Amino acid sequence: MKTVMTSSAPEDVDVVLPCLNEAEALPWVLDRIPPGWRALVVDNSSTDGSADIARELGATVVHEPRRGFGAAGHAGLTAASAETVCFCDCDASLDPALLVPFVREVRGGEADLVLGRRRSQGRGVWPAHARAGNIALALMLRRRTGLRLHDLGPLRAARREALLALGLTDRRSGYPLQMVVRAADAGWRVTEHDVPYLPRSGASKVTGTWRGTWQAVRDMSRVLAEQPVTPAATAARARGGTRR
Repeated sequence: MKTVMTSSAPEDVDVVLPCLNEAEALPWVLDRIPPGWRALVVDNSSTDGSADIARELGATVVHEPRRGFGAAGHAGLTAASAETVCFCDCDASLDPALLVPFVREVRGGEADLVLGRRRSQGRGVWPAHARAGNIALALMLRRRTGLRLHDLGPLRAARREALLALGLTDRRSGYPLQMVVRAADAGWRVTEHDVPYLPRSGASKVTGTWRGTWQAVRDMSRVLAEQPVTPAATAARARGGTRR
């Protein structure tokens, strides 16, 4: 796999940014949103003024009071209106500008879901327990779906209508994994590209502790235990009716 490079941005793209107390990181993240794209900052009951900062910087703010990455992510997806929807963490650990080639790959019909494989940029960026949990989940995902992925990172792109048709139900840490599992069940082409993983701003709400990591693994294990679901609306493929 090669590290992707950015280029001029396609139009009609929404970027969902789940946000819980990311006031420090928001200016950098929003400044890296490609020109012409809409930033959807999903405020997950922040107490540090994140919503006001996002609004002042030109982002569209979506309020989701239910705590949970999945709750915030899905609120952003349902609020989106663009043909293509991207997801990115709001903690400055991932550069949303790297989504440009992801969108081109989806729009060009080369993939239905494009994921970023995080590559740590420096020591301590990705705690050992978080990396171990991610590797274990990737192996379980391979056994469950056959997808040979290495990471379940949050940087990703796909078509909005196809994502909605997956019928995602998890509203906790299992949401990103459920998206991949159900995409695989529906026959989507899923690709993965290396992306730099930077030191995040502030403490992680999930992987910053062993307890948070264990809860995330537990949520994701529940997703992997689900019976295969192939939504009828995705049977004609994610590219608007084109089959393999």
